[in-house]
Amino acid sequence: MFHVEQFGRSQRWIEYRGYTAEPKAKRRVGGGGMEIRNAFVGHPGVPTQEEVDAALGLTAPLWHELVGWVHQHGAPEEEWKSSGEKYGWSLRLKQKKRNIVYLSPCAGCVRVAFVLGDRAVEAAKTAGLPKAVAEELEHAPRYPEGTGLRLTVRKHSDLAAIEKLVAVKMAH
Repeated sequence: MFHVEQFGRSQRWIEYRGYTAEPKAKRRVGGGGMEIRNAFVGHPGVPTQEEVDAALGLTAPLWHELVGWVHQHGAPEEEWKSSGEKYGWSLRLKQKKRNIVYLSPCAGCVRVAFVLGDRAVEAAKTAGLPKAVAEELEHAPRYPEGTGLRLTVRKHSDLAAIEKLVAVKMAH
């Protein structure tokens, strides 16, 4: 375990920013962090659907099901974005100009990210999320634009929580 003083920040600053002094292994219950590498790091352009399917492997049907579900429930627009070569490409599913969810194809899984406002966070806490997802939300970092929640989808049962969070995000 590290000490707060090692990083030159006061405990009050760390609590205000939503960080914790707990070891990373204890904080990342849902396993949704950036540890999983995007499949399109260094890729020169927007990946094709065939490239996405190949990268996802057995989880490609989960990608298609999630994208289809989000489209059917009010976020029909898609936009591929890259924050730079070292981060790879992600698909933003949008409701008009509003980003609802970010999907990143990874080798054998889908990384899903949300930026939730305060009302959406409160609604998500009462949405009946699985314990691991609720704990991940509790420890998610807070930014000026909202709370950043990252989750990993590896199996079909993971989709229910993602669908609940999409519904919460679109309602708030």
